[in-house]
Amino acid sequence: MRKRTLFRLATGTAALGAATLAYASLVERNMFTLRRYDVPVLPADAEPLRVLHLSDLHMTPNQGRKQRWVASLAALDPDLVVVTGDNMAHPGAVPGVLRALQPLLDYPGAFVFGSNDYTGPVWKNPFTYFLPDREYTEGAELPHEELRDVLTGAGWADLNNARTVVKAGGRAVELLGVDDPHIERDDYDSVAGPVSPAADLSIALTHSPEPAVLDRMAADGFGLLLAGHTHGGQVCVPGVGALVTNCGLPRSMARGLHRWPGSDSWLHVSAGLGTHPTAPVRFACPPEVSVLTLIPR
Repeated sequence: MRKRTLFRLATGTAALGAATLAYASLVERNMFTLRRYDVPVLPADAEPLRVLHLSDLHMTPNQGRKQRWVASLAALDPDLVVVTGDNMAHPGAVPGVLRALQPLLDYPGAFVFGSNDYTGPVWKNPFTYFLPDREYTEGAELPHEELRDVLTGAGWADLNNARTVVKAGGRAVELLGVDDPHIERDDYDSVAGPVSPAADLSIALTHSPEPAVLDRMAADGFGLLLAGHTHGGQVCVPGVGALVTNCGLPRSMARGLHRWPGSDSWLHVSAGLGTHPTAPVRFACPPEVSVLTLIPR
């Protein structure tokens, strides 16, 4: 009797695990979701401004469904499009990324790169993400300069350790960005300084939301901080949330909109649209894009 009970328990556990894996890899991974947030960062009498925030596409050439879904977002008619890195996951990904982003290139835009824009993915034990000091392993070089040329050629601002002002929604938007802190390509000193009083609003970008970088952005007065990288935890526990962020950000801030501690700034972390190709699963954390409607304080 005891052996039969243990066998049934083991069989049931295995079946549940298989069903969960199938759901995470075949269903939720493709449940592209549009999030909407109101962010109170504008002066009292200002008209709202819509920012479309995309991150972590991790595109491979054959992901036509993802490409078509992203391209359809042009129907939202955003005032500004912001992409916070990790666009590619394959040396041949640039055409797929462009099929996804092409309709959005008609709008004002800006971008920073992430580590997976520079080098491709390599297999890794997923449990190493719980190790804070794990060694970063590079894969094959990716065509990031080709992607950069296309995006800047369309008029988008390259904010990898850069700062500029763009016109969006009839407003002067001051933008600042750093290259990916996750692989120590950031150089905040080269862009540091208080926001311009002549700008109508200010937005700062980074791929990996490292607190040291976010602290400096907030201290310089940037009202909205945008990041990706965390995948929202990618595999979460219902009722608990993310188990890891793969950076210094607290797990409670792994995705969504939060007030950045000790400042008047807001942080939005996108859970992103893709997955690491060697771990193509999502659970309790569907892929997402966000529309941030900036409204008066």
